[in-house]
Amino acid sequence: MTNNLSVLNTRKKSTITKLTKSSKIIKTIIDTIYERKGENVISLDLRKIPEAVADFFIVCEANNPTLLKAIADDIEHEVKEKCGENAYKHEGRQAQQWILIDYVNVVVHIMLPETRKFYQLEEMWSDAVSTEHKDK
Repeated sequence: MTNNLSVLNTRKKSTITKLTKSSKIIKTIIDTIYERKGENVISLDLRKIPEAVADFFIVCEANNPTLLKAIADDIEHEVKEKCGENAYKHEGRQAQQWILIDYVNVVVHIMLPETRKFYQLEEMWSDAVSTEHKDK
C-alpha cells in the first residue's frame, strides 16, 4: 500500500543554507513589503513542524489587486538583486487575490484582506511561532 502523502515529499527543503528569522532573504522580503505599502506582516517559523513544506511563511496584505501585484513584482526583483535568489515558483497573478512566491525555504503569501480572513493561514499553522513585523 502506498502512502498518499508521499507527494508532499517530492520537493525537499534545501539544507544548504540555514535560515533564521534574521536571514537576508527574510529581511529583504519584509523590507520590500513595507516599502511598497503592504500591511499586517507576520512571519511563521515552521522549522519545528515536520510536515511543513518550508521553514518560514511570510504573510501580508495589500489593499487592492494593483498593489498586490506590485508588492509581488518588487519582492521578486529585490530578492534577485540583493540575495541572488530566483523564485522557485509563483502563483496567483491571474486571479489577483492571493499571490504566492515560493523560495523553497521561504514562502511569501500576499493577500487581499478578505482573502486572508477567509483562508486564515495563521490559524491553519497555529503550531508555528508567529512574529508580527512592524514598519520601520
